Amino acid sequence: MAGVCCHRGARPRREGKAHMASAIIVGANGRMGRLLEQALLETGDFDTVHGYDVDTIAELDAEAPAADLVVDFSRPTAVPHVAAYVRRTGAALVSGTTGMSDDDLATLRALGEAAPVVWSGNYSLGVAALRHATRLVSEALPGWDAEIVETHHNLKADAPSGTAKMLVAEVDPAGERPVVYGREGMVGERPAGEIGVHSLRGGTVAGTHEVHFFGPDEEVCLTHRATSRQIFVNGAVAAARRLLKRPAGFYTFDDLMFATGE
Repeated sequence: MAGVCCHRGARPRREGKAHMASAIIVGANGRMGRLLEQALLETGDFDTVHGYDVDTIAELDAEAPAADLVVDFSRPTAVPHVAAYVRRTGAALVSGTTGMSDDDLATLRALGEAAPVVWSGNYSLGVAALRHATRLVSEALPGWDAEIVETHHNLKADAPSGTAKMLVAEVDPAGERPVVYGREGMVGERPAGEIGVHSLRGGTVAGTHEVHFFGPDEEVCLTHRATSRQIFVNGAVAAARRLLKRPAGFYTFDDLMFATGE
């Protein structure tokens, strides 16, 4: 287990800087988990951070103490355990797990009936801006060919990245255009409206996403490069602090970070 655990008893959710909150990290022994633990404690808003991983994840179902917040940046296999914990305790949930199925995402949305929940495939403010820019360029350049290229370190388990899938949704909000994941062989002429998605893996790349728009004799390319995972940690912690002040519901990262009046 990772983290510091000083209090094992249940505690109600608390609001405001005058009170300290407690947190649980799922995937605590991973690189993101360790960074998240450190960042949460450094905010001064959390007095305990307790971690769970593959060998202890089942404890969330019935044994884990109640906390104010759960942060899950692990694997889709953890979703049933995290969901059971949130239903049991009403803890707020910040989920950054990627590679989930439609059923997994539906489970998280349904949890919004019991607790404040936010899910995002990327917690970077820069990537949020990239998504908005992608939507604007796509609308401004109808009929142009669109290709998305994402690059990550050689240990990343899922492909394409959750961010790449979010960018596809910005290019095609209605979900009506065909999407091809890489190309091989005699594929023939590029179909009109097709969106190409390509995944590169290697080294220690924290994350690079490129959205290419090709027109007659010209190209527009939008690019975001992450130089460390700290940007995702900072965004997740900022989202967590805002989520703890919200009522039950399913929120997007944009809801928490860009809504007026925050």
